[in-house]
Amino acid sequence: MTRSPLPPLAAIRVFEAAARYGNFTTAAAELGMTQAAVSYQIKVLEDRVGASLFHRKPRGVQVTEVGARFSDRMTASLDMIAEAYAEAKGTTQGTLSISVIPTFATNFLARRLGGFQLANPDIAVRIEVGETLVDFNASSFDVAIRGGKGNWPGLTCHKIMKTAFTPMLSPALADSIGGVSHPEDLLKLPILAHSDPWWRMWFDAVGVGLANLPNRTVQNFGPQVIEANAAMAGHGVAMLTPAFFRDEVDLGLLTRPFDLTCDDGSAYWLTYPESRRNSPKIRGFRKWLDGEMASFNC
Repeated sequence: MTRSPLPPLAAIRVFEAAARYGNFTTAAAELGMTQAAVSYQIKVLEDRVGASLFHRKPRGVQVTEVGARFSDRMTASLDMIAEAYAEAKGTTQGTLSISVIPTFATNFLARRLGGFQLANPDIAVRIEVGETLVDFNASSFDVAIRGGKGNWPGLTCHKIMKTAFTPMLSPALADSIGGVSHPEDLLKLPILAHSDPWWRMWFDAVGVGLANLPNRTVQNFGPQVIEANAAMAGHGVAMLTPAFFRDEVDLGLLTRPFDLTCDDGSAYWLTYPESRRNSPKIRGFRKWLDGEMASFNC
């Protein structure tokens, strides 16, 4: 099969950097070139394409419609070339860098990651905990674990588990009102983060109205693991994903008074750029994660 003519690869590299930054000067600094050299390579590429790739503006540049479509494909292509080059050099397997949301990190990954490292002694694992969506082009992360609908453009999103939720509280707090036997009993107790829409969804599912709930003090605890710690301290009832807190239930730190769980259609996802879907270390981590989840979700 004869391949179609390729554009000058040096010009492609310059164009991709300029489109990513929206600035010829910044692209020049990244590539170790002069701004004049960047402008020349862009002009060479525009002549080959037969269309303008940038709108020149006083404070930078902006890709044209043609340039935007071209840029997306070129970024993915250069990522694949870099991945293939790294694999050929034997460096792809060196380190797996993971960005992960707090509750998943503390109540699942940290408790099991030793198994992955024992099975993959040649891979060093680096974890950073955070809630913001990772920009893979501007960071060194290989994968990220996030919660949501799994519809992030340009990323492969591998579903790990759905985000089911149910009320949980400390046994001592439940005992303070003589036990929690009916959903209405929860309204006699402090509700943690009551503005969380999960509360209304769960109470709607059990047929209990929440007319009085919005009058309480607004609280925002952030990650589930923080809210769970407040619940264990007896400060109120938390809406939690029960699978993450089985150990705490077994130890008597939390109790789950009702079997009913709800979900809002969101889930936890393993995400990474589409161009890295064939990376051996990512494939290995995804396979291990699926195996752990098979037993975790039982």
